Amino acid sequence: MTVLPFAAACGSEKDSGGSQTVGTGTGTGAGSGTSDVTGVHWTVDDLTVDGKKSAAPASAWLEIDKNGKVSGNLGCNGFGADATVDGDGISFAQFLSTDMACGNDPMTFESNLTKALKDGTLTAKATEAAAKNPKQLTLTTKTGDTIHLTEEKAAPLSGTKWTITTLGATSDSDGNGDSQAVAPLPSAAEAYLVFDQKKGTVSGKVGCNNVSAEATVSDGDITFGSPATTRRMCDGSLMEVEKELLKIFDGKTAYKIDHRNLSLTSVNGTTVSANAAD
Repeated sequence: MTVLPFAAACGSEKDSGGSQTVGTGTGTGAGSGTSDVTGVHWTVDDLTVDGKKSAAPASAWLEIDKNGKVSGNLGCNGFGADATVDGDGISFAQFLSTDMACGNDPMTFESNLTKALKDGTLTAKATEAAAKNPKQLTLTTKTGDTIHLTEEKAAPLSGTKWTITTLGATSDSDGNGDSQAVAPLPSAAEAYLVFDQKKGTVSGKVGCNNVSAEATVSDGDITFGSPATTRRMCDGSLMEVEKELLKIFDGKTAYKIDHRNLSLTSVNGTTVSANAAD
């Protein structure tokens, strides 16, 4: 996928404490918003721009590591950036993003979120987790727009409903080649997988039909048995998606979980990305 540079976003406000990389700041407590934001997978809940609130796509998230490196998804495309903190202010710079097209709503949200994150220094306010309530984070731009985020725990492979979001291929079978023709699934395609590690099985849907197979999980790999599917006929585009998705069941498949995102790469080069459903 193409990687596009975005313009850097820099905060102009300073204080006597000096600018520090996020995660090494001295702020503490619910109001500081600086020491509580790193090492947390933040799901973007919503974005308010000019008084209009928009719910975030399920795929939107960000995480800042202890060195200030940012990774995440803007609603359609993955992105990376650098983050710095100055008191309760956070600024993002050196944006890089993939260049995949999605539907109008995710792309509009992505554009607005990008602008908000690049709008100088954002004021961060975090609230600590209490009882069953996860951490909350609010980022406010200098123009008053707000981004609300919630801490989200990692998902296990087994027992999670993994909703398939993209389908593609790599130029070599070990998954280290450049991605080829990676694309989101059609909106009408219902595709997901649920693994039962104790039973050694997987079940789900692959665009049109239900699917089930044996699935033996080892360190970083899943060995699939021959898939069994129902015999329903759907629109031609959905049947084509199903045909390609079934290639993931071709014997041994490498898997990787990044928090609540699952990637599968078959020995034949077929790649699948999936998100943990709520």
